[in-house]
Amino acid sequence: MKRIHYSWFILMITFFSIIVAGITLSSSGVFIGPFEHEFGWDRSVIAMAFAISLFLYGISGPFMAALLEVLGLKKMMLAAMAILIIGISLTLLMQQAWQLIIIWGFIIGLGASLFLTVLSPFVANHWFEKRRGLALGILTASTATGQLVLLPILAMIIENSSWRWAIALIMVLSSIMFFIILLFMKNKPMDVGLLAYGLEEEKAERVVENKKNPIIIAFNGLFVAIKVKEFWLLAGSFFICGLSTSGLIGTHFVSYCISFGVPLVTAASFLSFMGIFNLVGTTLSGWLSDRFDNRWLLFWYYLLRGASLVILPYALMQGSLTLLIIFTAFYGLDWIATVPPTVSISRQIFGTQKSGIIYGWIFASHQAGAAVAAYGGGLIYKFFNSYTWAFFLAGVLCVLASLFVIVVKKQSPNKLAH
Repeated sequence: MKRIHYSWFILMITFFSIIVAGITLSSSGVFIGPFEHEFGWDRSVIAMAFAISLFLYGISGPFMAALLEVLGLKKMMLAAMAILIIGISLTLLMQQAWQLIIIWGFIIGLGASLFLTVLSPFVANHWFEKRRGLALGILTASTATGQLVLLPILAMIIENSSWRWAIALIMVLSSIMFFIILLFMKNKPMDVGLLAYGLEEEKAERVVENKKNPIIIAFNGLFVAIKVKEFWLLAGSFFICGLSTSGLIGTHFVSYCISFGVPLVTAASFLSFMGIFNLVGTTLSGWLSDRFDNRWLLFWYYLLRGASLVILPYALMQGSLTLLIIFTAFYGLDWIATVPPTVSISRQIFGTQKSGIIYGWIFASHQAGAAVAAYGGGLIYKFFNSYTWAFFLAGVLCVLASLFVIVVKKQSPNKLAH
């Protein structure tokens, strides 16, 4: 019987690690109400803490990519999970709004940063030669899987008991993953006497020892990228991607539904329902990115997402359960489907060695957009007592993103892909 290649075990450990980090941030929507009611904090202040978290974990992406090259996969995953556990634990002790900003904005944002930025492409690039797009699609979809399974559970715990018990559940899951990483994670295939999955023996893995300062490595990657028009087009489209997904839907969708009389658990269930379709859509997107023009994939992803975001306010105003279910399925298929084609285009343009750092900068733009939507959505609600304008504007911007990606050059500049 043929043994399963260890790359798939690495994929599994990474998958569940991302689930834990992902649910920590995607659960922010179900904690807004409880924090508001118990502590009396203004919603825009709570949204600001979540916005800082989204921005911090995004801007840290290129530095995390550089640190992965210097310190290795296992040490970085252990350190990031430990920081996440500390932040989640401190949440149980907070009493003031400034403590929420420090804990959720900075500590949890930093802890989640590795898992939700460059870890997926790093593992896919270093552990897989074949099925790389599929591996990336599966890992990218893992944030949705956590949302699918855990969000309704967290919402039920909050509604039936306390938000503190929901936090405790996340803390336990994070601790379990810390020990799994400690026991089973490996830095690279040669640590277990293997080559990357699908790599032929004669194409022996090239080991690059890089002991430079990770800050210098990160900024060197940025200096290379800013000279290339495609970097700005990808970064601009990813800014809108972050704005229209984790920043807006991830932070404010539950509250938006509640404002129309939808119960908390039902709203969280809709969000988790998106996770089912997100898991399918993103995995399929990884498969498609190995076979079709990634620019056209992104064009249709953004265009269809924009249409769905414009439909959502109408569905809620009409109180149409059917339209809401259609939106949930349609939007879910498209949520993180943009990641595999964006990573693939980055690799084609900048080459495997440089693309990890440069994708980190592109992802930083994604999270800057997420932060704008997380805080901006709270402000729009404060002034208009409704989120409708926030969702409508996000839909219009998605159309703009579709135009950005379609003008990306199909052929990569040869001088950059070395």
